[in-house]
Amino acid sequence: MDEIIAAARALAAGARRVAVLTGAGFSRPSGIPDFRSPEGVWARSDPTQVASIGAFRQNPEAFYHWFWGLLEPVMAARPNPAHLAVAALEAEGRVEGVVTQNIDGLHQRAGSRRVFELHGNLRGATCLECGRQVPGEPVLTAARRGRAPRCSCGGLLKPDVVLFDEGLPRGVFWLAQRAIEQCDLLLIAGTSLEVAPACDLPLAALDRGVPVVIVNLAPTPLDDRATAVVRADVATAVPAILGYDLPGN
Repeated sequence: MDEIIAAARALAAGARRVAVLTGAGFSRPSGIPDFRSPEGVWARSDPTQVASIGAFRQNPEAFYHWFWGLLEPVMAARPNPAHLAVAALEAEGRVEGVVTQNIDGLHQRAGSRRVFELHGNLRGATCLECGRQVPGEPVLTAARRGRAPRCSCGGLLKPDVVLFDEGLPRGVFWLAQRAIEQCDLLLIAGTSLEVAPACDLPLAALDRGVPVVIVNLAPTPLDDRATAVVRADVATAVPAILGYDLPGN
């Protein structure tokens, strides 16, 4: 393992345009459960029943009841060493973009600015009827009280997160693609690479022969094409790879 991390670290040290692709496993050390592990969110809930746009429209109260249980650890979470290491690399001007499937905002709280949130965020909410956009905090506060928040027009307010059967934000996805198309190293961390279309993004780097480093506790479909695969916790492996694991680095 030490040899693999050393090889990945050498790749990172020589890179000037690093793209980072993160998933739920990236925030797991911060106390946020992932989705697909045996202990993850989907082991306890059927996503089609609680987290699809159809389920939201049909029974918004049930959605918010489930969603609040998910939000509690998100709101209590703090950036972990992996978030901080990526932000430190960006401060050096060596990050092309951070592409994340997470909605928790921890990359930004760690200091990253070039963040492309494929699955949306909790900072806002949108009315499904008139399209009005409002701050997310009052919506989530109302949801915590057990009622489905509504717009002044009477329409349902939905947090700006992507549910099942919804498309990804086009502009954000284009920016994510561009970051990976222009990188000279792709670091994939904390994602199973099983959710489309995010799982297809690394192909833009692989097809160009760009080195790809994968950090994930479980195997991914692209392991056999990666330059280095690290089976370790992102909170220890990512800082080691990016060179921020030791004081003074």
